[in-house]
Amino acid sequence: MASALTSGWKGSRSPARPDHLALKILFWGTPAYAVPSLDALVAAGHELVGVVSQPDRRRGRGKDLLPSPVKARALELGLPVFTPERIRREPELQARLGALGADVFVVVAFGQILPPEVLAQPPLGCWNAHGSLLPRWRGAGPIQWCLLQGDSSTGVGIMAMEEGLDTGPVLLERSISIGLLENAQQLGQRLAQLSAELLVEAIPRIEAAGTGPEAERLARLGVRVQGEVGLSYARMLSKDDLVVDWNQSALEIHRRVMGLYPGAVTQWQGKRLKLLASEPLVARLASQLSPEARCLLAEPGVLSKEVLAAAAAPGTVLALAADAGLVVGTAGCPLLVRAAQLEGKSPAQGQSLLQQLGCIPGDRLCHLSRF
Repeated sequence: MASALTSGWKGSRSPARPDHLALKILFWGTPAYAVPSLDALVAAGHELVGVVSQPDRRRGRGKDLLPSPVKARALELGLPVFTPERIRREPELQARLGALGADVFVVVAFGQILPPEVLAQPPLGCWNAHGSLLPRWRGAGPIQWCLLQGDSSTGVGIMAMEEGLDTGPVLLERSISIGLLENAQQLGQRLAQLSAELLVEAIPRIEAAGTGPEAERLARLGVRVQGEVGLSYARMLSKDDLVVDWNQSALEIHRRVMGLYPGAVTQWQGKRLKLLASEPLVARLASQLSPEARCLLAEPGVLSKEVLAAAAAPGTVLALAADAGLVVGTAGCPLLVRAAQLEGKSPAQGQSLLQQLGCIPGDRLCHLSRF
């Protein structure tokens, strides 16, 4: 996950219940998405014997070498941290992790595939909190892809890990609806919190099932084996995916803006323009739009047939709305661009955005020709 998320666990802090022992957990995670789960397991009274995260990376404009959000939080909690470059190629570290004596491994957006030697270590198994309702979106970017494809709902599944990519049986899952105007960061924050809640619920069940052969443990847990119906792969996104194509419909472009937040880009007067918020001005979606967007749909003249006919080329600025942003033509209904960031400038919205761009009706946003 590339988005910055709220890191604090919002659930109630409570000690381990007296009817079970606190488990020894080795936690695997990297982005801010995983921090609420780490906090939740600590708050539930479990013993975190260690945290495994991706190595420090260069980030930000200064390209400073910085720890991952999970590593930073683990250090704040005083937990030992391990940062393998490639865990499958580091047998000595694998042995050190096994010697920690964890009862169970918990994985939340770690970013590397665990090899069989690691998966076999904990007596209660390896469990992953996956940000989709499996098998709808297996792979690296389930949050982005559910938005890109216009899914009306998504959720979290607590899955027993195996060698395949997100193919393991599911112990717990819970769904949530997706709002039309919700972006990837906002949805990610909700799913991160849901992951934390479900992990706290799942761990006592995993403990109660006991040790033994994996097939027997899973049978006692009553897991749901994944089928192949509805299977999709959330592939890694590329720079090409970020480029807005104005020849698409308003709804398709909107899904790109919100699903790839904050990365969808177009071009304005030779400069990169990052689109941060939008609304498809589609009459049938009016009940899900903002009051400002609904006013544009209702206001006579702003989006009249004459205005639309005059702007035959997709990407043409149709109208300026001081309280909302700029209305841009697409292959179908118009798109309201509510917030954007021009190359070299700060993010802007509404009237500030219009002043920053200095555009007028008839100007055009173009396909990005460079990054």
